[in-house]
This record gives sequence, structure tokens and C-alpha cells, in this order.
Amino acid sequence: MSQVLTELATVLEQRKQEAADSSYVASLYAKGLDSILKKIGEEATETVIAAKDGNKEQIIYEMADLWFHCMVLLAEQGLHPDDVLNELQRRFGLSGLEEKAQRQK
Repeated sequence: MSQVLTELATVLEQRKQEAADSSYVASLYAKGLDSILKKIGEEATETVIAAKDGNKEQIIYEMADLWFHCMVLLAEQGLHPDDVLNELQRRFGLSGLEEKAQRQK
């Protein structure tokens, strides 16, 4: 599954070097961080609404949009999906309370 994330991360990184009118992602990068963050907020809201409505197909669709735009943010910040996956791996097996307590130190 992470192969898809790796391939998408590669494409997103390439889009950073392209002209704004060449792709949707290139245009987001050209508009800057605020535009990327706005899209994440919009997609998060749409995901919440789909969940509230109980529409499983719409949840999947909106979650894909949300993850996509979060990956755009990662690339914009010079990060890779593996950075997030490594953090999730680090947390695996810890209780949420224990993990939160470790962050506060």
C-alpha cells in the first residue's frame, strides 16, 4: 500500500518544479501555503459531512481528497509520507495516553 504513497510523493515532488498552469498541483504550489491549507480544511470538512451522512462511498472519496492534499502539504514542506508512517510505527503499541505523555516531556 505504501507503494502508492511513494509513487504519488514522487509525482508531487516533480510538480513543485513545473509551471503553475501545467497542473492542479503545480498551481497549488504557486499559490502558496495558505491555499494548500485552505484545501486541507475544505476536504476535512467534506470528509466530516460524508461521515455524518453515513455515506461510505462518499467518505472514501472525500478521505482520498483529504489525504491527497495532506500529501501536497508534506511535499511543500520538504517531507515524505514515510516520515508520517515512521511516526505511526513509533507510536504503534503505545497507548494514546502514554504517547501523549511522552510528547509533553
